[in-house]
Amino acid sequence: MARYDFRLQRLHLRAPLAEAADVELDREQANYLLNVLRMGEGDRLLVFNGEDGEWLAHVAPAGRRACRLTLVEKVREQTPTPDLDWLFAPLKHARLDYMVQKAVEMGAGRLRPVITRHTQVTRINTERMQANVVEAAEQCGVISLPSVAEPETLDQLLDTWPVDDAGRRILFCDEHEETTNPLKILAGLERGPLAVLIGPEGGFSKEERAALRAKPFVTPIPLGPRILRADTAAVAALAVVQASLGDW
Repeated sequence: MARYDFRLQRLHLRAPLAEAADVELDREQANYLLNVLRMGEGDRLLVFNGEDGEWLAHVAPAGRRACRLTLVEKVREQTPTPDLDWLFAPLKHARLDYMVQKAVEMGAGRLRPVITRHTQVTRINTERMQANVVEAAEQCGVISLPSVAEPETLDQLLDTWPVDDAGRRILFCDEHEETTNPLKILAGLERGPLAVLIGPEGGFSKEERAALRAKPFVTPIPLGPRILRADTAAVAALAVVQASLGDW
């Protein structure tokens, strides 16, 4: 297998990837490589599709608006999608983009918008979210693309959550938790399927917090002594969970 070079440009493709395959790029991707990045004949880049690993490819322009890639050799085997669900109350535009990108970088495997009583945004552009997933994966060396689910209400989420022995535990980030240290709580949990739940800017309502705490598959955790913005809380929560129970 070829020596990996993180400095190379990375590009997500929708086509199957295999040795010696020729892949024709769509107009947008061809324009990006040829006219934005100024790539030319024989230039190298890395490509992935989320299924067939990562490949070294050579650029073959066909004018200013068309381009093909020739796959040379596989440089990384496909990795499984991380087994971590990220449950979050959506934010507006740029801050939601940021949250999605950081969740990909931090190792979330599934992105699941949850509508709560204080959620400011109820209409979610999942195509835009998926585009941010791809962009973050391209920039950060990720080759297993997290999935993006359609929004659901908190009540729907709790009513349909699997509760068997192998069920996924929800780590509920609660600013009203009595302690400020999440590490002691996380240290007492067994490793297994996990989900991290981040609330909206206004926090969870009293009724929502009671409903969450009543579920045997929910564990409340704090995020330190300060109140964090929702996008900051997402990064903090994923970091502490990954360091304690995840793949760090």
